Amino acid sequence: IDALKRSSAYRITAVIPYFGYARQDRKEQPRVPISAKLMADLITTAGADRVLTMDLHAGQIQGFFNIPVDHLYATPVLLDYINKRGAADLVVVSPDAGGVERARAFAKRLQAQLAIIDKRREGPNNTQVMNIIGDVDGRNVLLLDDMIDTAGTIVQGAQACAEKGARMVWAGCTHPVLSGPALERLQESCLTEVVVTNTIPLNGKEQRCPKLRVLSVAPLLGEAITRIHSEESVSSLFA
Repeated sequence: IDALKRSSAYRITAVIPYFGYARQDRKEQPRVPISAKLMADLITTAGADRVLTMDLHAGQIQGFFNIPVDHLYATPVLLDYINKRGAADLVVVSPDAGGVERARAFAKRLQAQLAIIDKRREGPNNTQVMNIIGDVDGRNVLLLDDMIDTAGTIVQGAQACAEKGARMVWAGCTHPVLSGPALERLQESCLTEVVVTNTIPLNGKEQRCPKLRVLSVAPLLGEAITRIHSEESVSSLFA
């Protein structure tokens, strides 16, 4: 961005499919940074005029920027795959209370039921499932989240659904961070399939994982870039 600014670029749009540090959007304890705000300030100060990103961990992060932010969702890409794949008696499950709005919107579009997992976070990347609010017995379950980091949340959620009688459990997530033991946890879990997008490139080992199905968001981002370049509205892409 700085190089472009110093080269007299007329307009600079930062395309950031996965916005790092997004989970550090508030102070949950004393003496910790709000890194999402810091990154927003750095990008703005460097000279970006606009930001294009996808599935922020918290939509309020858009307010950290003093420049326009186009916040796209991978929803159309995931929905298209789910509809083609087909699944009768589907229940969309949010792995935590924070993802309820996302799961509810998905369930509405799929005309499916909604369930919520009540969990307690005992520390960074350490959670414990407490209860499932909703009926998953004998149903096909789609666990929906914005990202998979260490896979602890999604694997525990899948196991909890299976123990409650779910017929089949699969997951849909936008950002495959896949840090630490994530890949091993997914392979050893009861999940039938894990659908992710290519907002984060996968390495060779991850690409060979038989449970991972990668969908491309390139057409969606490409359309947004074209419209921004042509100064056309991108509102219809926010579905």
